Amino acid sequence: MPRDSIRILSGMTANFPLPLPDLAVRTLGGAVVWANDELFAEKENLITPGKAGFSTATFGHKGQIYDGWETRRRREEGYDEAIVRLGAPGVVDAVVVDTAWFTGNYPPEISIEATSVDGFPSGQELYDDAKWDTIVPRSPVDGDSENRFEVLSDERWTHVKLSIYPDGGVARLRVLGRGRPDPRFLARGPFDLAALENGGYVSDCSNMFYSSPNNLLFPGPPRSMGEGWETSRRRGGANDWVQVMLAGTGSVQLAELDTSCFLGNAPGAASLKGRLGDGEWFELLPRTRLQPDTRHRFLIDVPDPVSEVRMDIYPDGGMARLRLFGDLATPAKSPE
Repeated sequence: MPRDSIRILSGMTANFPLPLPDLAVRTLGGAVVWANDELFAEKENLITPGKAGFSTATFGHKGQIYDGWETRRRREEGYDEAIVRLGAPGVVDAVVVDTAWFTGNYPPEISIEATSVDGFPSGQELYDDAKWDTIVPRSPVDGDSENRFEVLSDERWTHVKLSIYPDGGVARLRVLGRGRPDPRFLARGPFDLAALENGGYVSDCSNMFYSSPNNLLFPGPPRSMGEGWETSRRRGGANDWVQVMLAGTGSVQLAELDTSCFLGNAPGAASLKGRLGDGEWFELLPRTRLQPDTRHRFLIDVPDPVSEVRMDIYPDGGMARLRLFGDLATPAKSPE
């Protein structure tokens, strides 16, 4: 199967048909906090968004430049490791170890461990003191391939550790799952019921031709159209939509629909509906005109609790962020 086809499927799981977000990616706040070796290529490349690139015969003073993490050739026993702090701690459903462009220098085997810790320890403190649990046992990988491993655990993790045996290069590490916030933070200050890092996730979507709807729920402002959700152009009379399972049951008081960076392809209008469980949908925000490249904020005067919200865009186009601020009554359980 071509690499591009594998990449499209890499976020899917049997029980969750839409692409799962990458909890480790840099744009969500992930960081590579430690590695024992990065002589040939920097550890930070592991969590760069997008596909790894490659240009032939581009040599630096240490050798061919790779868009990934690459360690030196080992001349003694042992193996190499890197620790990643997840941008959104949560439940991990799958891990993808992408060895794109590494053909004669990829590691033959890998393993993944995970831990959950409070606060912000240093990388060395994590390596020395954290209790690590294996979520992917030592397993073979192929070069220039996306190697996917399912994870059977409902634990909440804050960090993962990639071990490569004995050395070599990995282009990207994708940690696919759903956010699960620290419950101590749930009742403090303004709360975004839709945020991925708070446990929100996209439950259904009409179209994700150009980019993933998960981008809507990322933290921070978008820097380009590529960091939002964009659909293909519609030629019929229907419209596109996305549904978001909230962090739990709550009442939405303020909605933010952000079309930043979308100039000639923002939706002309949008509406919001909500529902509780499998109940009937009801209106939160009527169909309302939108402007391009604008952060729109709307007060919601509907006190009824909701656990899921649907945003319809008319007729199609791109949206950068969706924020749904309100009070959380009951935290959601992670989906099976």
